[in-house]
Amino acid sequence: MNIYTIVVTYNRKNLLLECLGALEQQTLLPNKVLIVDNASTDGTLNLLKEKGFLEKSLFELLALNDNTGGAGGFYAGMRYALEQDADWVWMMDDDAKPHINALEELMKIAKEPQHVYGSLAVNQEHTSWQMELLGDAQIVTRLKADIPAKAQVKMLPFLGFMVHRELVEKIGLPDAEFFIAADDVEYSVRAQKQGAKIYIAGNSQIEHPSSYPYYVNFLGLRFTCIAIPPWKRYYDVRNRILIAKKYFGMRLYTQTLPSILLRLIATLSTEPDKLKQLKAYSVAVLDGLLQRKGRRHDLWNLM
Repeated sequence: MNIYTIVVTYNRKNLLLECLGALEQQTLLPNKVLIVDNASTDGTLNLLKEKGFLEKSLFELLALNDNTGGAGGFYAGMRYALEQDADWVWMMDDDAKPHINALEELMKIAKEPQHVYGSLAVNQEHTSWQMELLGDAQIVTRLKADIPAKAQVKMLPFLGFMVHRELVEKIGLPDAEFFIAADDVEYSVRAQKQGAKIYIAGNSQIEHPSSYPYYVNFLGLRFTCIAIPPWKRYYDVRNRILIAKKYFGMRLYTQTLPSILLRLIATLSTEPDKLKQLKAYSVAVLDGLLQRKGRRHDLWNLM
């Protein structure tokens, strides 16, 4: 069983060192930790050399020539891992800090290659974002104590996300053209469309910063919003539309676009830089409907 851990990084060298340090202390070590560097400009590569990580057999560097975003990094990392005959691929960002037994506990439930498995992102006693469990244990919670050793969920982020090569060969690699945001949502939907179930391992935990959502109520419905800068907002909105257009048919018009409008109203009511946020929403909807992918925030001058 050949397990590759993929860590995608960009200009967060100190967080990366913490992540790598936690990975080399795992009670069950992966066969390889592949560091995918998205053309960092903060001295990441020099620091990795200085700290001796690249001299250790556990670690390998895949240095990309351009910043391809998280989506491009996971695409390149997974493709490389499978070329090296990886059986399982365990993916995370550089701000992840796996608990010492995270991989060991994950492998206790990762038994069937046709399904997706994932570690639980936590921040002390809470989950890093709201968790919705399916099946008999249908609950919505942010308490990590509520998550059992194995539970089915609707989707998993690329933060402790584990997939077997058999499933990848069936559904393909992640979509590199998403750049950032919702690439993991699209991949989860794609896997489920091919019959995969998605499971969270409550005992496999990864320390990760929490999201801080705020909520908007409209006509009895509750919408979750997150404050993010305009350039990130562009990808969040555009990629939601890309997913809905590809998989959800008329729900693009009956659910996705109306929810985006409500989130726009909430953003303009509560967040700064309102003109640029409005521009981000507008061009994201345009590009999403026209199915324009790739890195485009700099083209639209959203930084």
